[in-house]
Amino acid sequence: MRSQTRSTEGGEQLAERGYRLIKQAIIRCELLPGRQVTEVQLVDLCDLGRAAVRSALKRLYQEGLVQPVARRGYLVAPVTMKQVNDLIDIRLLLEPSAARSACGRIGASDLKRLEELSQVDYQIEDEESIAAFLSANTEFHVLIARASNNPRLVQILAGLLEEMQRYFHLGLRLRNRAMEMHNEHDELVKALMAGNADLAERACFNQILASRKMVVDALMSSPSIQEINLAFAADGFGHANPLLLVPTR
Repeated sequence: MRSQTRSTEGGEQLAERGYRLIKQAIIRCELLPGRQVTEVQLVDLCDLGRAAVRSALKRLYQEGLVQPVARRGYLVAPVTMKQVNDLIDIRLLLEPSAARSACGRIGASDLKRLEELSQVDYQIEDEESIAAFLSANTEFHVLIARASNNPRLVQILAGLLEEMQRYFHLGLRLRNRAMEMHNEHDELVKALMAGNADLAERACFNQILASRKMVVDALMSSPSIQEINLAFAADGFGHANPLLLVPTR
């Protein structure tokens, strides 16, 4: 199979495919935070050659998703409470303001699309449905930000949401939050429809706080992640004090 793949795809295409496959495994926590992996393991995972995997790992390192460890391969970047709080704090600064600005600007077709996106569901044991749910969630929030007529804000928010995908996967696996998120999104959509800027801003703010709680609960209740990240810290790899389960506030 590997030889057939190589014959139909060039080096750049193979590297791109390797990048997408490994990144997907990291984002979906199929490769858990703090786990040590080797090139050989990733070659088997992707069914690709070492050159493609090595190129993919360079890109993932630049994105902060893996860390090279001398003579040991790579570590999947650990997740920390500080990272969660930093990302959420930035969202709290930017996104409620964007929701306020979107009031009176967002069009009927976009409001209809928001209603559709808010109804997407998922199943805890189905990774594909979780991925589809998160894709809909990202589109929902980016669509509102786009209505604020600030392209740079849209770009920043899209980046933040992409960076949080790994945390969201952990949180959504803990319990099914689809109905709660439906209600949160519905409240925001109704505020936008009514042109109520105060309510839209508050609904968005509360929604982000609920996301923080979901992620923190997932991190605090995941023995597998605790064990891997604590072992990572004990061995002294990577940056100083990468402990997962020490809340910063």
